[in-house]
Amino acid sequence: MSTLPSTHCCHTYSPLPPSSSSSSSSSSSSVSYLPSYSSAHGRLQRIAVPSTPKRFVSVKVSLQSQSVSAKNAVHMQDGPVAPVVNPIESETPLKKLKDGLFSAPSSKESKDITGFNVNENESTVSITVVGASGDLAKKKIFPALFALYYEGCLPEHFTVYGYARSKMTDAELRDMVSKTLTCRIDKRENCGEKMDQFLQRCFYHSGQYDSQEHFAELDKKLKEHEGGRVPHRLFYLSIPPNIFIDAVRCASSSASSGNGWTRVIVEKPFGRDSESSAALTKALKQYLEEDQIFRIDHYLGKELVENLSVLRFSNLIFEPLWSRQYIRNVQLIFSEDFGTEGRGGYFDNYGIIRDIMQNHLLQILALFAMETPVSLDAEDIRNEKVKVLRSMRPLQLENVVTGQYKSHVRGGITYPAYTDDKTVPKDSLTPTFAAAALFIDNARWDGVPFLMKAGKALHNKRAEIRVQFRHVPGNLYNRNIGTDLDRATNELVIRVQPDEAILLKINNKVPGLGMRLDRSNLNLHYAARYSKEIPDAYERLLLDAIEGERRLFIRSDELDAAWALFTPLLKEIEEKKIIPEYYPYGSRGPVGAHYLAARYKVRWGDVGVEQ
Repeated sequence: MSTLPSTHCCHTYSPLPPSSSSSSSSSSSSVSYLPSYSSAHGRLQRIAVPSTPKRFVSVKVSLQSQSVSAKNAVHMQDGPVAPVVNPIESETPLKKLKDGLFSAPSSKESKDITGFNVNENESTVSITVVGASGDLAKKKIFPALFALYYEGCLPEHFTVYGYARSKMTDAELRDMVSKTLTCRIDKRENCGEKMDQFLQRCFYHSGQYDSQEHFAELDKKLKEHEGGRVPHRLFYLSIPPNIFIDAVRCASSSASSGNGWTRVIVEKPFGRDSESSAALTKALKQYLEEDQIFRIDHYLGKELVENLSVLRFSNLIFEPLWSRQYIRNVQLIFSEDFGTEGRGGYFDNYGIIRDIMQNHLLQILALFAMETPVSLDAEDIRNEKVKVLRSMRPLQLENVVTGQYKSHVRGGITYPAYTDDKTVPKDSLTPTFAAAALFIDNARWDGVPFLMKAGKALHNKRAEIRVQFRHVPGNLYNRNIGTDLDRATNELVIRVQPDEAILLKINNKVPGLGMRLDRSNLNLHYAARYSKEIPDAYERLLLDAIEGERRLFIRSDELDAAWALFTPLLKEIEEKKIIPEYYPYGSRGPVGAHYLAARYKVRWGDVGVEQ
């Protein structure tokens, strides 16, 4: 079986000085790289263009570009735009550049760089992990940065800084980080050497998150490492949301880039409801422009989620079927086989609906259900996602089932209840499980139930999308199928994690003289098909943030639309003190979830003999 050529090459990357819109580019000694898109893969690819060594090819992405208005507050600026080196006259695929995907800097932007010739300078990227001593930084962010370095995806000149309140030396940070780094299974050469090289670029600065003085000290250290190059700065806020604003305020006034871009990655949760989310966005925009804010949802960086648009838009066998005419229901299932495990204090303040459904599962639903975008441009895709969210009915309590896991003894082992966690109040009614039926009121999806299910302490760990198609009208083989038509329904299963795969369940004749039907899988098992190890979601998203690619990040109006769906439901659950249905630790969850599905003549696809 042939494999399509890869369109995502991340070697010899060097970032362009950006405009107020997103921009990215690569440079090496002999070629410069301009970003383009592959319709087959939906990923950023770089097109080589001959250029002068160590110079930038200047482009500006004209994706709904907005002028940056002056404000009283100090802003992180996305920096100057380099003047055009040479006009590009190439035909396709570079013809897109002439057609308006990229445009030259405006006269105003040209004035902004008077007296500073960016073309004569190399650039450098400084990545500051704010909250570097936390679990997320240790387990995900630093390993992802090393993986990008190992793959050759980071620019030639880069520095990684850890920033936190803990007292720590550079050596202690490196020792902490080194314990979490791993090399690709399929790329083990020079692993130790690469780790040492990466760790030598890692430094630490101790400071308070609300101290402009401490961030100013960080700024001095960053400038020392930047060495007079064009400085681009990325701040990853791996900290609790209640200190987001303090950190952004201090970074913007004391540690933002003077003549390069500055971007900030914000971790979820983005508020608890519509009001708190809007307040957070408003506060962030006192110091940042919208295109500087990268709201990260790591599920959007997972391989199978990103493959959704490829599966649908580049395969003729699926796109015509992607509507109410052929699809009976869509299920988005998330389950974990463990409880809160000491994170109860955080979890109890949010619950499973806010923690999983309002962001991870809803984002996947929007990607799945959107109309065909005009292009693979970030704004075109995000526009279509917003349309889906605005077309959805606000959730009603009657279409939701909540649950909470209780203690259970299995195999002689006692598993704790949710309220046995010492960080959880004994009378807590916070759901650890929820199932919901959602509906999209538009021409494509009218009447199709989208069922969500998410829970902790269930019987297995999985995240998948299950598309159940309608029964075959006048099926000639009904007599052979029997009374259980659901077992004969075609089903597309996209297993996001673990053991990534795409399965298509079809009806098939069992070999032999008789006429016996069997439900079989057409199976694309990623581990068997591809020898390359699948990158972690954080790797893809960090690389996109460095490159200024916003397709997999959440826009503020998208966030508003998502909260508008869930906020009335969450308030009703809390005000009425709805008691969750209790289910044993390690079970399949509350029985009520099955009644909810049955109301819409649906059977959960993950329940049954075939998995």
